Amino acid sequence: MKRLIWRCLAALFILCLSVPVHAQTDMDADMMSKNLFCTGVMYASGKWDNYWEGTLKRENLNIGSVSTRMIGLMGNYGISKKLNILFNLPYVITKASAGTLQGMKGFQDFSMYVKYRPLRIEDGKNVFSVIGVAGFTVPASDYVIDFLPMSIGLGSKQLIARVMGDYQYDRFFITGSGTYTYRSNVFLDRNSYYTTEQHLTNEVKMPDLLSFNVRAGYRTKGFTAEALLNNMNTLGGFDITRNNMPFPSNKMNLTSLGLNVRFIPKQVKALTLTAGGDFVVSGRNVGQSTTLWGGVFYIFNFNKKQPTIHSFQN
Repeated sequence: MKRLIWRCLAALFILCLSVPVHAQTDMDADMMSKNLFCTGVMYASGKWDNYWEGTLKRENLNIGSVSTRMIGLMGNYGISKKLNILFNLPYVITKASAGTLQGMKGFQDFSMYVKYRPLRIEDGKNVFSVIGVAGFTVPASDYVIDFLPMSIGLGSKQLIARVMGDYQYDRFFITGSGTYTYRSNVFLDRNSYYTTEQHLTNEVKMPDLLSFNVRAGYRTKGFTAEALLNNMNTLGGFDITRNNMPFPSNKMNLTSLGLNVRFIPKQVKALTLTAGGDFVVSGRNVGQSTTLWGGVFYIFNFNKKQPTIHSFQN
């Protein structure tokens, strides 16, 4: 889809010590035009052998390589050129190459976002925009959360608020954003658990998240190539103890670098192909994962008075 680059937040897969899959259009500075609906599927595959147990980087031969695959149904509808509604529903599969831990699969978390651009200033070849994003995620199935790193998610309901700034000069751009994520408590299928102390309850308090994203590159109506920098920090939590399994409320921090490209064929302007990958360069209680992704999207035009499909606004 035009200017629709699905990437990740790291949060959904990173939070289960998996791979940082970029899977949300709420991360870019592009806006869908009025009465256009862009939808499609994204496939992502990631794997890690090494992980950080607190600040100690190590491997675990009992589980070998942990891999995560995701197939996501995504969409973006333009209510106006300033206001978009977006959704995402991923199906996740996890697997370990060694040991006795069984992988899991199922629908993870359904997410929906409102994306609003209150400010756009254009002066010759210079364009500056400010964009706000608000959204939520809820578990889409009754998956097991207390079986990390095989769990497909953490089961927490989330409220997301993001502020984004985008500057473009001619065909070159840079976009920066900051995101705060509130996470609800989760409930385990057991009556007690131990973190840094004993808890005689099945309720787990989940720490909130603060994340930053910077992307920069080359952008035209038919092609985009960009470099990505993601940083996520858990506002609380505790480290994995030696040789223990991860726990849902662990502190999970990371920084990743990546590349993404988007291409719109001239022969089929309603079609968009996107592909990319990233690598976790540093972290805490997360896997050092490498992720590759690709997607196919198509734009449906519901504007009868304007049958020609217009490009994204940026």
